[in-house]
Amino acid sequence: MRGKHVNVEYRSGQGSFDRIPVLVREVLRLDADVLCAFDPYVVRVAREATATVPIVALDLETDPVAAGWVSSWAHPGGNLTGLFLDLPELSGKHVEFLTAAIPNLRRIAVLWDVQISNPQFKATADAAKAAGLSLQSLGFHEAGEFDAALKAARQQRAQALVLLSSPRVFRDRKRLANLALQYRLPAISIFHQFASEGGLMAYGPDLQHLFRAAASYVDRVLKGTRPADLPIQRPTVFTFTVNSKTAKALGLTIPQSLLVRADQVIE
Repeated sequence: MRGKHVNVEYRSGQGSFDRIPVLVREVLRLDADVLCAFDPYVVRVAREATATVPIVALDLETDPVAAGWVSSWAHPGGNLTGLFLDLPELSGKHVEFLTAAIPNLRRIAVLWDVQISNPQFKATADAAKAAGLSLQSLGFHEAGEFDAALKAARQQRAQALVLLSSPRVFRDRKRLANLALQYRLPAISIFHQFASEGGLMAYGPDLQHLFRAAASYVDRVLKGTRPADLPIQRPTVFTFTVNSKTAKALGLTIPQSLLVRADQVIE
């Protein structure tokens, strides 16, 4: 950065997560003043690649303290700061909304990224148990496993589907929405875009709000604030979306008591 001008260098693996280490090293060779890492895979690689370049993270899957990435939420103490979700209790809301939407719900399937989503999966399993539901685990490593996973859920008589947070789930949200409809699985995700692209429901953080917050962190770092002194934040704005068109296609009637809680109902 020189004066008031900022050069932005953007790199994307276009869904190829194996390319992340190469891309991170490429950006660091440009002598970057700050590195934005906007998913847990990139954060992990960035931390290993540099202990000096400031990293602003947006990570919806990791507890940075439990992972040993920072000293504390209030005082990170290193070169990493930003926004982390770390709210596994969201899983309880997902189970609650599915139970309210689906009469006589007894069995749910959970699609989860085994590389990053174990805390979320445990929280979902606990929420399902507390609600008296049986749970089918659909752990995956690659997006290519989605079709077989949802087919297995249907074959084993799952009545609903929870999609846990993962960059792979976000990237393939429309395909997952189509697969859920194909296999007659009412589904919920943390990503609002999932519901707007055909999924039944979504409840989670407002991503636009998170990106704006991340931009403010970048601004402060570029003006001289050390990441070690910037408290890590959790999201504070959440939205609930219901796709009524998808509900009708699935033969569901969403109760009015649930619809009035929605921030957006897609007709």
